Amino acid sequence: MFKNSKKAYSEAKKYIPGGVNSPVRAFKSVGSNPIFFNKGNGSKMFDIDGNEYIDCVSSWGPLIFGHANKRIISKVNEASSKGTTYGASTEIETAVAKKIVEMVPSVEMVRMVNSGTEATMSAIRLARGYTGKEKIIKFAGNYHGHGDSFLIKAGSGAVTLGLPDSPGVTKNIARDTLIAEFNDLDSVKELFYENKNEIAALIVEPIAGNMGLVKPKKNFLSGLRKICDYNNCLLIFDEVMTGFRVAPGGAQELYNVLPDITTLGKIIGGGLPVGAYGGKVDIMRMLAPEGPVYQAGTLSGNPLAMTAGLTLLKMLDKEVYQKLENISKKIEDGWNKNIIDTKTDAHISRVGSMMTLFFTKKDQIINYKDALELDTDKYAKYFNLMLKEGIYLPPSQYECLFLSSVISENDIKKLILGNKKALEKLKDG
Repeated sequence: MFKNSKKAYSEAKKYIPGGVNSPVRAFKSVGSNPIFFNKGNGSKMFDIDGNEYIDCVSSWGPLIFGHANKRIISKVNEASSKGTTYGASTEIETAVAKKIVEMVPSVEMVRMVNSGTEATMSAIRLARGYTGKEKIIKFAGNYHGHGDSFLIKAGSGAVTLGLPDSPGVTKNIARDTLIAEFNDLDSVKELFYENKNEIAALIVEPIAGNMGLVKPKKNFLSGLRKICDYNNCLLIFDEVMTGFRVAPGGAQELYNVLPDITTLGKIIGGGLPVGAYGGKVDIMRMLAPEGPVYQAGTLSGNPLAMTAGLTLLKMLDKEVYQKLENISKKIEDGWNKNIIDTKTDAHISRVGSMMTLFFTKKDQIINYKDALELDTDKYAKYFNLMLKEGIYLPPSQYECLFLSSVISENDIKKLILGNKKALEKLKDG
Protein backbone atom coordinates (compact mmCIF):
# COMPACT_ATOMS: atom_id res chain seq x y z
CA MET A 1 0.00 0.00 0.00
CA PHE A 2 2.92 2.34 0.74
CA LYS A 3 5.75 0.90 -1.40
CA ASN A 4 6.70 4.23 -3.02
CA SER A 5 6.43 6.15 0.25
CA LYS A 6 8.82 3.71 1.93
CA LYS A 7 11.29 4.18 -0.90
CA ALA A 8 10.92 7.97 -0.74
CA TYR A 9 11.47 7.92 3.02
CA SER A 10 14.63 5.86 2.68
CA GLU A 11 15.98 8.39 0.18
CA ALA A 12 14.93 11.38 2.32
CA LYS A 13 16.82 10.06 5.36
CA LYS A 14 20.08 10.33 3.40
CA TYR A 15 19.75 14.10 3.09
CA ILE A 16 17.24 15.31 5.72
CA PRO A 17 17.58 14.64 9.49
CA GLY A 18 15.10 11.90 10.28
CA GLY A 19 13.88 12.15 6.70
CA VAL A 20 11.41 14.91 7.56
CA ASN A 21 11.37 18.69 7.95
CA SER A 22 8.98 18.66 10.90
CA PRO A 23 9.13 15.87 13.52
CA VAL A 24 5.44 14.91 13.66
CA ARG A 25 5.64 13.94 9.97
CA ALA A 26 7.91 11.03 10.90
CA PHE A 27 4.88 9.03 12.16
CA LYS A 28 6.97 7.74 15.10
CA SER A 29 4.14 7.97 17.61
CA VAL A 30 1.87 5.87 15.38
CA GLY A 31 4.49 3.20 14.75
CA SER A 32 4.79 3.52 11.00
CA ASN A 33 6.72 5.26 8.25
CA PRO A 34 5.69 8.63 6.86
CA ILE A 35 3.42 8.85 3.86
CA PHE A 36 4.60 11.06 1.00
CA PHE A 37 1.91 13.06 -0.78
CA ASN A 38 1.93 14.69 -4.19
CA LYS A 39 -1.56 16.09 -4.67
CA GLY A 40 -4.52 17.62 -2.87
CA ASN A 41 -7.92 18.48 -4.27
CA GLY A 42 -10.89 19.69 -2.22
CA SER A 43 -11.34 17.40 0.79
CA LYS A 44 -8.92 14.76 -0.55
CA MET A 45 -5.19 14.10 -0.51
CA PHE A 46 -3.33 11.61 -2.71
CA ASP A 47 -0.06 9.88 -1.87
CA ILE A 48 2.69 8.84 -4.27
CA ASP A 49 1.34 5.28 -4.26
CA GLY A 50 -1.97 6.51 -5.67
CA ASN A 51 -3.95 6.09 -2.42
CA GLU A 52 -6.76 8.57 -1.76
CA TYR A 53 -7.66 9.95 1.68
CA ILE A 54 -10.25 12.23 3.19
CA ASP A 55 -8.04 14.90 4.76
CA CYS A 56 -8.91 15.70 8.39
CA VAL A 57 -5.72 17.70 9.04
CA SER A 58 -6.01 20.52 6.49
CA SER A 59 -2.25 21.17 6.65
CA TRP A 60 -2.69 21.74 10.41
CA GLY A 61 -5.40 24.34 9.98
CA PRO A 62 -5.05 26.80 7.11
CA LEU A 63 -7.09 24.95 4.46
CA ILE A 64 -10.58 26.00 5.52
CA PHE A 65 -11.63 25.76 1.87
CA GLY A 66 -9.76 22.54 1.20
CA HIS A 67 -6.91 21.84 -1.18
CA ALA A 68 -6.27 23.80 -4.37
CA ASN A 69 -9.21 26.17 -3.98
CA LYS A 70 -9.69 27.63 -7.45
CA ARG A 71 -10.23 31.22 -6.29
CA ILE A 72 -7.11 31.24 -4.10
CA ILE A 73 -4.94 29.45 -6.67
CA SER A 74 -6.03 31.87 -9.40
CA LYS A 75 -5.12 34.92 -7.30
CA VAL A 76 -1.75 33.42 -6.31
CA ASN A 77 -0.96 32.58 -9.94
CA GLU A 78 -1.83 36.13 -10.92
CA ALA A 79 0.43 37.53 -8.18
CA SER A 80 3.34 35.18 -9.00
CA SER A 81 3.26 36.24 -12.65
CA LYS A 82 4.29 39.71 -11.46
CA GLY A 83 7.11 38.41 -9.24
CA THR A 84 7.40 36.20 -6.19
CA THR A 85 9.05 38.64 -3.80
CA TYR A 86 10.44 42.18 -3.85
CA GLY A 87 12.08 42.65 -0.48
CA ALA A 88 10.23 45.94 -0.39
CA SER A 89 6.85 47.30 0.64
CA THR A 90 3.63 46.41 -1.16
CA GLU A 91 0.07 47.66 -0.82
CA ILE A 92 -1.29 44.17 -0.23
CA GLU A 93 0.56 43.97 3.11
CA THR A 94 -1.48 46.94 4.27
CA ALA A 95 -4.67 45.38 2.91
CA VAL A 96 -4.07 42.19 4.91
CA ALA A 97 -3.16 44.14 8.04
CA LYS A 98 -6.32 46.23 7.71
CA LYS A 99 -8.43 43.08 7.30
CA ILE A 100 -6.90 41.51 10.42
CA VAL A 101 -7.53 44.69 12.43
CA GLU A 102 -11.15 44.69 11.23
CA MET A 103 -11.69 41.04 12.21
CA VAL A 104 -9.70 40.47 15.41
CA PRO A 105 -11.22 42.43 18.34
CA SER A 106 -8.02 43.22 20.28
CA VAL A 107 -5.71 44.02 17.36
CA GLU A 108 -5.13 47.69 16.49
CA MET A 109 -1.84 47.27 14.59
CA VAL A 110 -0.16 44.19 13.16
CA ARG A 111 3.31 43.08 12.00
CA MET A 112 3.73 40.28 9.41
CA VAL A 113 6.30 37.50 9.81
CA ASN A 114 6.81 34.11 8.16
CA SER A 115 5.65 31.52 10.70
CA GLY A 116 3.77 31.01 13.93
CA THR A 117 7.07 30.45 15.73
CA GLU A 118 8.36 33.81 14.49
CA ALA A 119 5.15 35.44 15.67
CA THR A 120 5.33 34.05 19.22
CA MET A 121 9.09 34.68 19.56
CA SER A 122 8.61 38.26 18.42
CA ALA A 123 5.59 38.77 20.69
CA ILE A 124 7.63 37.72 23.73
CA ARG A 125 10.51 40.03 22.78
CA LEU A 126 8.05 42.87 22.31
CA ALA A 127 6.43 42.18 25.69
CA ARG A 128 9.83 42.20 27.39
CA GLY A 129 10.81 45.41 25.64
CA TYR A 130 7.53 47.11 26.49
CA THR A 131 7.43 46.12 30.17
CA GLY A 132 11.15 46.12 30.96
CA LYS A 133 10.71 42.73 32.64
CA GLU A 134 12.31 39.42 31.67
CA LYS A 135 10.30 36.43 32.89
CA ILE A 136 7.34 34.86 31.10
CA ILE A 137 4.66 32.36 32.06
CA LYS A 138 3.57 29.56 29.75
CA PHE A 139 1.38 26.54 30.40
CA ALA A 140 2.49 22.93 30.51
CA GLY A 141 1.33 21.25 27.31
CA ASN A 142 0.87 24.49 25.38
CA TYR A 143 2.99 24.67 22.25
CA HIS A 144 4.03 28.04 20.85
CA GLY A 145 6.47 26.98 18.19
CA HIS A 146 10.07 25.94 18.55
CA GLY A 147 11.52 29.10 20.08
CA ASP A 148 13.87 28.36 22.98
CA SER A 149 11.57 29.92 25.58
CA PHE A 150 8.71 27.66 24.57
CA LEU A 151 10.39 24.25 24.62
CA ILE A 152 9.85 23.88 28.34
CA LYS A 153 7.10 21.33 29.02
CA ALA A 154 5.79 21.85 25.49
CA GLY A 155 2.98 19.99 23.81
CA SER A 156 2.68 18.86 20.18
CA GLY A 157 5.72 17.20 18.63
CA ALA A 158 7.85 17.71 21.72
CA VAL A 159 5.68 15.49 23.89
CA THR A 160 5.03 13.10 20.98
CA LEU A 161 8.77 12.41 20.75
CA GLY A 162 9.28 12.34 24.50
CA LEU A 163 11.29 15.58 24.38
CA PRO A 164 9.46 18.01 26.65
CA ASP A 165 12.74 19.85 27.34
CA SER A 166 15.00 20.22 24.33
CA PRO A 167 18.82 20.15 24.42
CA GLY A 168 20.12 23.51 23.24
CA VAL A 169 17.81 25.51 25.52
CA THR A 170 20.07 27.30 27.99
CA LYS A 171 19.62 27.31 31.76
CA ASN A 172 19.11 31.07 31.74
CA ILE A 173 16.27 30.82 29.23
CA ALA A 174 14.69 27.99 31.20
CA ARG A 175 15.02 30.04 34.40
CA ASP A 176 13.09 32.91 32.82
CA THR A 177 10.28 30.61 31.64
CA LEU A 178 7.78 29.83 34.39
CA ILE A 179 5.35 26.94 33.98
CA ALA A 180 1.72 27.05 35.11
CA GLU A 181 -0.98 24.38 34.85
CA PHE A 182 -3.59 24.89 32.14
CA ASN A 183 -7.08 25.52 33.56
CA ASP A 184 -5.61 26.21 37.02
CA LEU A 185 -5.71 29.90 38.04
CA ASP A 186 -4.18 29.16 41.44
CA SER A 187 -0.99 27.89 39.78
CA VAL A 188 -0.78 31.22 37.92
CA LYS A 189 -1.36 33.31 41.04
CA GLU A 190 1.37 31.39 42.84
CA LEU A 191 3.92 32.20 40.14
CA PHE A 192 3.09 35.89 40.30
CA TYR A 193 3.40 35.80 44.09
CA GLU A 194 6.82 34.13 43.87
CA ASN A 195 8.06 36.45 41.10
CA LYS A 196 6.65 39.87 41.99
CA ASN A 197 7.25 42.59 39.40
CA GLU A 198 9.39 40.24 37.27
CA ILE A 199 6.90 38.80 34.77
CA ALA A 200 6.62 40.52 31.39
CA ALA A 201 3.97 38.35 29.78
CA LEU A 202 1.75 35.34 30.12
CA ILE A 203 1.27 33.42 26.87
CA VAL A 204 -1.52 30.88 26.41
CA GLU A 205 -3.33 28.91 23.75
CA PRO A 206 -6.89 30.07 24.57
CA ILE A 207 -8.01 26.70 23.26
CA ALA A 208 -5.16 24.28 23.76
CA GLY A 209 -4.54 22.35 20.57
CA ASN A 210 -1.20 20.68 21.11
CA MET A 211 -2.09 18.13 23.77
CA GLY A 212 -5.15 17.26 21.79
CA LEU A 213 -7.96 19.78 21.94
CA VAL A 214 -8.38 20.95 25.54
CA LYS A 215 -11.06 23.55 26.22
CA PRO A 216 -10.59 26.38 28.68
CA LYS A 217 -12.74 26.03 31.80
CA LYS A 218 -15.39 28.64 32.44
CA ASN A 219 -13.79 31.87 33.68
CA PHE A 220 -10.25 30.57 33.06
CA LEU A 221 -9.44 33.06 30.30
CA SER A 222 -11.23 35.96 31.99
CA GLY A 223 -9.38 35.02 35.18
CA LEU A 224 -6.06 35.25 33.35
CA ARG A 225 -7.04 38.69 32.09
CA LYS A 226 -7.76 39.89 35.64
CA ILE A 227 -4.53 38.43 37.05
CA CYS A 228 -2.44 40.04 34.31
CA ASP A 229 -4.11 43.42 34.81
CA TYR A 230 -3.51 43.27 38.56
CA ASN A 231 0.18 42.42 38.07
CA ASN A 232 0.91 44.82 35.18
CA CYS A 233 1.69 41.89 32.92
CA LEU A 234 0.84 41.54 29.23
CA LEU A 235 -1.57 38.77 28.22
CA ILE A 236 -0.66 37.08 24.94
CA PHE A 237 -3.12 34.82 23.12
CA ASP A 238 -1.48 32.36 20.77
CA GLU A 239 -4.18 32.17 18.12
CA VAL A 240 -2.01 30.67 15.39
CA MET A 241 -4.45 27.75 15.23
CA THR A 242 -7.67 29.28 16.55
CA GLY A 243 -7.47 32.61 14.72
CA PHE A 244 -10.23 32.83 12.05
CA ARG A 245 -11.01 29.13 12.58
CA VAL A 246 -13.21 28.89 15.69
CA ALA A 247 -14.78 32.29 14.91
CA PRO A 248 -14.03 35.22 12.56
CA GLY A 249 -12.21 36.96 15.40
CA GLY A 250 -10.75 33.79 16.87
CA ALA A 251 -11.05 32.44 20.40
CA GLN A 252 -10.97 35.94 21.87
CA GLU A 253 -14.23 36.68 20.06
CA LEU A 254 -15.71 33.32 21.05
CA TYR A 255 -14.94 33.78 24.77
CA ASN A 256 -15.09 37.60 24.85
CA VAL A 257 -11.68 38.02 26.47
CA LEU A 258 -9.22 40.47 24.91
CA PRO A 259 -5.45 39.96 25.15
CA ASP A 260 -2.81 42.65 24.84
CA ILE A 261 -0.99 40.84 22.02
CA THR A 262 -2.30 38.18 19.61
CA THR A 263 -0.18 35.84 17.51
CA LEU A 264 -1.57 34.54 14.23
CA GLY A 265 -0.59 32.25 11.36
CA LYS A 266 -1.87 29.40 9.20
CA ILE A 267 -5.18 30.76 7.83
CA ILE A 268 -3.84 34.27 7.11
CA GLY A 269 -1.44 32.70 4.60
CA GLY A 270 -4.12 30.78 2.74
CA GLY A 271 -1.86 27.71 2.66
CA LEU A 272 1.46 29.54 2.22
CA PRO A 273 4.04 30.20 4.98
CA VAL A 274 2.98 33.11 7.17
CA GLY A 275 2.75 34.49 10.66
CA ALA A 276 1.70 37.75 12.30
CA TYR A 277 1.41 39.40 15.68
CA GLY A 278 -0.66 42.37 16.65
CA GLY A 279 -2.07 44.29 19.57
CA LYS A 280 -2.65 47.68 21.08
CA VAL A 281 -1.15 50.68 19.30
CA ASP A 282 1.04 51.80 22.21
CA ILE A 283 2.57 48.30 22.43
CA MET A 284 3.07 47.80 18.69
CA ARG A 285 4.72 51.21 18.26
CA MET A 286 7.62 49.86 20.31
CA LEU A 287 8.70 47.90 17.23
CA ALA A 288 11.48 49.15 14.94
CA PRO A 289 11.67 51.36 12.98
CA GLU A 290 9.25 53.31 15.18
CA GLY A 291 10.56 52.01 18.49
CA PRO A 292 13.62 50.26 19.98
CA VAL A 293 12.46 46.59 19.81
CA TYR A 294 14.06 45.08 16.73
CA GLN A 295 12.46 42.47 14.47
CA ALA A 296 12.87 41.96 10.73
CA GLY A 297 12.31 39.43 7.96
CA THR A 298 13.36 39.27 4.32
CA LEU A 299 10.18 37.51 3.19
CA SER A 300 7.80 39.01 5.76
CA GLY A 301 4.61 40.14 4.08
CA ASN A 302 5.65 38.54 0.79
CA PRO A 303 3.11 39.11 -2.00
CA LEU A 304 2.20 35.45 -2.57
CA ALA A 305 1.30 34.66 1.05
CA MET A 306 -0.47 38.02 1.42
CA THR A 307 -2.48 37.41 -1.74
CA ALA A 308 -3.52 33.92 -0.67
CA GLY A 309 -4.35 35.11 2.84
CA LEU A 310 -6.36 38.13 1.81
CA THR A 311 -8.32 36.08 -0.71
CA LEU A 312 -9.17 33.50 1.97
CA LEU A 313 -10.09 36.08 4.62
CA LYS A 314 -12.47 37.79 2.19
CA MET A 315 -14.20 34.43 1.59
CA LEU A 316 -15.02 33.95 5.27
CA ASP A 317 -18.63 34.73 6.19
CA LYS A 318 -21.34 33.48 8.54
CA GLU A 319 -22.36 30.78 6.07
CA VAL A 320 -18.85 29.31 6.05
CA TYR A 321 -18.72 29.06 9.84
CA GLN A 322 -22.21 27.58 9.97
CA LYS A 323 -21.20 25.03 7.35
CA LEU A 324 -18.08 24.14 9.33
CA GLU A 325 -20.17 23.72 12.48
CA ASN A 326 -22.72 21.51 10.72
CA ILE A 327 -20.02 19.27 9.21
CA SER A 328 -18.09 19.01 12.46
CA LYS A 329 -21.16 18.26 14.58
CA LYS A 330 -22.33 15.50 12.26
CA ILE A 331 -18.92 13.84 12.48
CA GLU A 332 -18.76 14.31 16.25
CA ASP A 333 -22.28 12.88 16.74
CA GLY A 334 -21.53 9.91 14.49
CA TRP A 335 -18.26 9.13 16.23
CA ASN A 336 -19.82 9.51 19.67
CA LYS A 337 -22.50 6.99 18.73
CA ASN A 338 -19.78 4.61 17.53
CA ILE A 339 -17.89 5.03 20.81
CA ILE A 340 -21.02 4.13 22.76
CA ASP A 341 -21.99 1.24 20.46
CA THR A 342 -18.50 -0.30 20.61
CA LYS A 343 -18.09 0.45 24.34
CA THR A 344 -14.75 2.11 23.66
CA ASP A 345 -12.97 4.06 26.40
CA ALA A 346 -12.82 7.35 24.57
CA HIS A 347 -14.39 10.75 24.33
CA ILE A 348 -14.41 13.63 21.86
CA SER A 349 -13.45 17.23 22.55
CA ARG A 350 -14.52 19.81 19.95
CA VAL A 351 -14.69 23.56 19.43
CA GLY A 352 -16.03 24.47 16.02
CA SER A 353 -14.04 22.67 13.32
CA MET A 354 -11.20 21.68 15.69
CA MET A 355 -11.60 18.27 17.30
CA THR A 356 -9.78 15.40 19.05
CA LEU A 357 -10.85 11.84 19.80
CA PHE A 358 -9.11 10.98 23.07
CA PHE A 359 -8.51 7.38 24.07
CA THR A 360 -9.04 7.60 27.82
CA LYS A 361 -11.32 6.42 30.62
CA LYS A 362 -11.64 10.00 31.88
CA ASP A 363 -14.72 12.07 31.14
CA GLN A 364 -12.59 15.00 30.02
CA ILE A 365 -9.01 16.13 29.51
CA ILE A 366 -8.33 19.45 31.23
CA ASN A 367 -4.53 19.75 31.41
CA TYR A 368 -1.12 18.35 30.52
CA LYS A 369 -1.15 15.77 33.32
CA ASP A 370 -4.37 14.31 31.92
CA ALA A 371 -2.89 14.32 28.41
CA LEU A 372 0.15 12.31 29.49
CA GLU A 373 -2.19 9.53 30.72
CA LEU A 374 -3.86 9.08 27.32
CA ASP A 375 -3.70 5.65 25.65
CA THR A 376 -1.31 6.60 22.86
CA ASP A 377 -0.78 2.97 21.83
CA LYS A 378 -4.47 2.60 21.12
CA TYR A 379 -4.45 5.85 19.14
CA ALA A 380 -1.54 4.53 17.04
CA LYS A 381 -3.54 1.43 16.13
CA TYR A 382 -6.60 3.57 15.45
CA PHE A 383 -4.64 5.92 13.19
CA ASN A 384 -3.37 3.05 11.03
CA LEU A 385 -6.81 1.42 10.85
CA MET A 386 -8.31 4.72 9.68
CA LEU A 387 -5.57 5.03 7.04
CA LYS A 388 -6.73 1.71 5.60
CA GLU A 389 -10.24 3.17 5.43
CA GLY A 390 -8.90 6.07 3.36
CA ILE A 391 -9.00 8.61 6.19
CA TYR A 392 -6.01 10.79 7.06
CA LEU A 393 -5.84 11.84 10.73
CA PRO A 394 -3.13 13.65 12.71
CA PRO A 395 -0.25 11.17 13.24
CA SER A 396 -0.27 11.85 16.99
CA GLN A 397 -2.81 11.64 19.80
CA TYR A 398 -1.62 15.06 20.87
CA GLU A 399 -2.71 16.87 17.72
CA CYS A 400 -6.09 18.21 16.58
CA LEU A 401 -8.25 17.46 13.61
CA PHE A 402 -8.90 20.53 11.46
CA LEU A 403 -11.95 20.03 9.28
CA SER A 404 -12.61 21.89 6.04
CA SER A 405 -15.79 23.39 4.66
CA VAL A 406 -15.57 21.24 1.50
CA ILE A 407 -16.12 17.92 3.30
CA SER A 408 -19.17 16.43 1.56
CA GLU A 409 -22.08 14.39 2.87
CA ASN A 410 -20.49 11.31 1.29
CA ASP A 411 -17.23 12.15 3.06
CA ILE A 412 -19.09 12.42 6.37
CA LYS A 413 -20.72 9.02 5.85
CA LYS A 414 -17.33 7.50 5.04
CA LEU A 415 -15.74 9.15 8.09
CA ILE A 416 -18.44 7.77 10.40
CA LEU A 417 -18.39 4.29 8.87
CA GLY A 418 -14.58 4.17 8.84
CA ASN A 419 -14.48 5.22 12.48
CA LYS A 420 -16.94 2.47 13.42
CA LYS A 421 -14.92 -0.18 11.59
CA ALA A 422 -11.70 0.99 13.24
CA LEU A 423 -13.22 1.01 16.74
CA GLU A 424 -14.70 -2.44 16.21
CA LYS A 425 -11.30 -3.81 15.14
CA LEU A 426 -9.68 -2.18 18.17
CA LYS A 427 -12.25 -3.88 20.38
CA ASP A 428 -11.57 -7.23 18.76
CA GLY A 429 -7.88 -6.79 19.41
